[in-house]
Amino acid sequence: MPVIDPGATAWLLISTALVLLMTPGLALFYGGMVRSTGVLNMIMMSFVSIALVTVAWLVVGYSLIFGDDIGGGLIGGLEHLGMAGIDPTTVEGQVPEILFATFQLTFAILTAALISGAIADRAKFSAWIIFVPIWALAVYAPVAHWVWNADGWIARLGALDYAGGLVVEIVSGASGLALALVVGPRLGFKSDAMRPHNLPLVLLGVGLLWFGWFGFNAGSALAADGTAAAVFLNTLVAGCTGMLGWLVVEQIRDGHPTTFGAASGVVAGLVAITPSCGTVNTLGAIAIGTIAGVVCSFAVGWKFRFGYDDSLDVVGVHLVGGIVGTILIGLLATEIMTGGPTGLLYGGGFAQLGKQLLAVIVVGLYAFGVTYMLGKLIDRIVGFRVSREDETSGIDLALHAESAYEHGVLGHGPSAGGQGNSVFPWMHEGPRQGHIDLEPKQKASDVE
Repeated sequence: MPVIDPGATAWLLISTALVLLMTPGLALFYGGMVRSTGVLNMIMMSFVSIALVTVAWLVVGYSLIFGDDIGGGLIGGLEHLGMAGIDPTTVEGQVPEILFATFQLTFAILTAALISGAIADRAKFSAWIIFVPIWALAVYAPVAHWVWNADGWIARLGALDYAGGLVVEIVSGASGLALALVVGPRLGFKSDAMRPHNLPLVLLGVGLLWFGWFGFNAGSALAADGTAAAVFLNTLVAGCTGMLGWLVVEQIRDGHPTTFGAASGVVAGLVAITPSCGTVNTLGAIAIGTIAGVVCSFAVGWKFRFGYDDSLDVVGVHLVGGIVGTILIGLLATEIMTGGPTGLLYGGGFAQLGKQLLAVIVVGLYAFGVTYMLGKLIDRIVGFRVSREDETSGIDLALHAESAYEHGVLGHGPSAGGQGNSVFPWMHEGPRQGHIDLEPKQKASDVE
């Protein structure tokens, strides 16, 4: 009979709290990146995701993911409908199953909240409320079952995803791209400057995200042991090298490293190490973080080239970073970390690399396709985008009857569509700092 390990349980309790904290951290991160007339709406989209996903999870989400497989590795059954059979006495590994279920819930919450960054400043809050729980069951639950249920087809294939490169990062990035295409670009996309309105808020959000990410990755060990310690270090290392990689690109390309670039690089490194933190050694973590910081610093500019308005670069950071980290497992996985499979550079051949590539392609296409259809359906029924007038005047007042800055400090005047009449008008001249709405080879000095 399985026995609950007090140390593992204590660590998972802490990790669950850390991962839940990531969603408020994301709210602040996203909130600082948008215009001041939409900051409350941006924060609310993250906070309401906590409630919506939790309800969907308790009703049927957990069962669809971790219930007994009933569809050839595609979906779980309904034996845990309404959390039936889950109580303090049931055990998952070394921890209470009710705690394991709560830990996994926090991953689902964050994944849904991440998508909101792709449609910032222009989405109806009512449409978002409809979208989130349906998406959690139609997109997140099947993919999580494929990857994290032992009977899921990707798990049986042997593709590796330690903490969510496929399930969280690629799913949120591909879904964000689909929803951005459904909603369409912001007014003034490519022509108006859209600076982050509060960089200190962005950095605070990143700090909370990084702090929570230790629970996200090291907590996935489900034990307080050497593996958790190695994963913890890998997470720290990749965040550091991701930041350094991004800053080097900014210095060479733009002539100045920015605080926004530092924050973005940290997130890129953390995203990429998420799937690989439990499969690579410290040297691999250094390489993955650096590569992600460099690649993502260029990928965020693709939206200008291809014309999709991914407002806060969910695609450029989470989709691309998730792909980088997941594929590099096929090159850098070590036996001492995986307990078996090894990457190409450690004598494992091409087999693991092929499995990783297949999983990336299928998960990305599934998440994009289902999200696009769901977004289109909601758009047809209730409309997914606010009116032109509400977008121009600011969606905080239009949707929530509130304003983050009562006296307009660091704010934007309604007559300029959120672009002028600030107490500090110089903040709205030229392109944004960092990566948002700044094409890769464009310097601020060239515009200002």
